[in-house]
Amino acid sequence: MRTPGGSRSDAHRYERRLLVVLFLGVGFVLFDRQALAFLAPYINADFGLSSAQLGLAAGALSFAWAVSGILMGALSDRLGRRKPLLVAAVVLFSLISAVSGLATGFAGLLIARALMGAAEGGVIPLSQSLMNQASRPKRRGLNMGLVQGASAGLLGGIAAPFAFIRLAESLGWRWSFFLTLLPGLLIAAALTVIVRERPLLPATRPAAKPKVPLRRALGSRNVVLCVLIAVCYLTWFSTIVTFTPLYLLKIKGLTPGTMGTVMTCLGVAWMVWGVVTPAISDRIGRKPALAGFTVLAVCCPLAIMFVDNAWLLGAAMMLTYTGVGCFTLFMAVIPAESVPPGALATVVGVTMGAGELLGGAFGPLLAGWASDRWGLQAAMVIAAASAVLVVLLSLGLRETAPRVLSRSAARTGTAGEVSGIG
Repeated sequence: MRTPGGSRSDAHRYERRLLVVLFLGVGFVLFDRQALAFLAPYINADFGLSSAQLGLAAGALSFAWAVSGILMGALSDRLGRRKPLLVAAVVLFSLISAVSGLATGFAGLLIARALMGAAEGGVIPLSQSLMNQASRPKRRGLNMGLVQGASAGLLGGIAAPFAFIRLAESLGWRWSFFLTLLPGLLIAAALTVIVRERPLLPATRPAAKPKVPLRRALGSRNVVLCVLIAVCYLTWFSTIVTFTPLYLLKIKGLTPGTMGTVMTCLGVAWMVWGVVTPAISDRIGRKPALAGFTVLAVCCPLAIMFVDNAWLLGAAMMLTYTGVGCFTLFMAVIPAESVPPGALATVVGVTMGAGELLGGAFGPLLAGWASDRWGLQAAMVIAAASAVLVVLLSLGLRETAPRVLSRSAARTGTAGEVSGIG
């Protein structure tokens, strides 16, 4: 496989370098996004937020993230350029995150989180488009899983609770926001040096015109199902990360330190399943992997409700937080294998945006409203029900994994297409 301007070995080296820098970039986005959930008990001491207000702040970020993801994905497909938009997004969200520490009340915090979501929204569609373009087909699921799943687990799930809770305890919650500026700027500099801007389509054909009409790409069966799955899965995810810290403190009676340790278990699970789930899907197929791992994900909020021992709870959460590994499948890998390259960022942006808008934004609002009326247990019930819906929706997907389709074609004696509109 020769690539423009380089040999096979050059392409493989670039694939590895790009993987590292995008791993850090996307991971830091998720690190930054987790800040509100872990700092909520400390911010509450100053602002006295209700569960509904906490859900509104999380929802505002998700709403802005959704709109930004859709617009940035479409813009990058039209321009045929990813790098400048990605670097600008990382610089902006780093600056706005630092400004969050200057909030003097709920209104200021709400505005800062919304602006940060607007800056962050394009990072995943742009990053996954670049990673898909540079990846060998047999490593596509693994690479994209490392970029979106493992990075989020390591930085957003493990590093975030450790860093934010300890900074808040020692320096105050405002400094937890201020100190995010430097790593963000360093990552932006690394992206500037490493990322190559490559044409999405041959030079004789404008990148803004994909081989398949965009309307047909967005209307394909897999894309429509992935959008619906995204809505349900973002409800599951946003509800768990927003309300679990408060649930562990208020309902389970854990200390802040023990709560942080238990939440770190989610980070370990995120890192592991973020790699394992897409890698397994490369071998057994996207559809069975998504359905099977989501069955386990249904059990995660149930474990939070019914397991009382902190150590057993941490172990149960690690075993059942498998849904985070599925994110790469429905948000990036399946769309990447179902649409032409010139429409990829748009489709990823729409899938992520719909999930963030309807699930990430309104999910916490619904869970917060229900929790204020029936207790925090209501949030966990909503999360479990959302995962059940994902299992049902995933059964309608058409398989796209190249290795699985190749085996199927070999058995039937047909050439078959490994990707396309499906």
